[in-house]
Amino acid sequence: MTRNDALHLCQSWLPLWTGNQPERLADAYSEDVFYRDPARPEGIHGKARLLSYFTKLLPPFPDWVWEVDDVFPIDGGFTLRWKATIPMGDTVIRETGMDLVLVQEGKIVRNEVYFDRSAMLAAMRKT
Repeated sequence: MTRNDALHLCQSWLPLWTGNQPERLADAYSEDVFYRDPARPEGIHGKARLLSYFTKLLPPFPDWVWEVDDVFPIDGGFTLRWKATIPMGDTVIRETGMDLVLVQEGKIVRNEVYFDRSAMLAAMRKT
């Protein structure tokens, strides 16, 4: 995957995280996807399970925004360094993190998300 390919995918995929539209977001993933994030370190296998997770994950954060900071192409995908703006009540969290993204036939087959979610958890405890 080239840098431009990775940037193009990010331009269509990252905005899908905003607005609480889990079905549209899940459409970016393959049927046999593997997904993991700090809340699901064991990972989620399969698009149906991932859609179920997104259906619970997205509603509390309809206005969060994810942006590309940089991409690093690798064989079969890329590593994404991102910035996120996460409104949580009266608090706005600005977070950075990284994703490993593997792609086949235009769909994400593996997405591993890495970031420190302690600021989010602290803000959740306040609400």
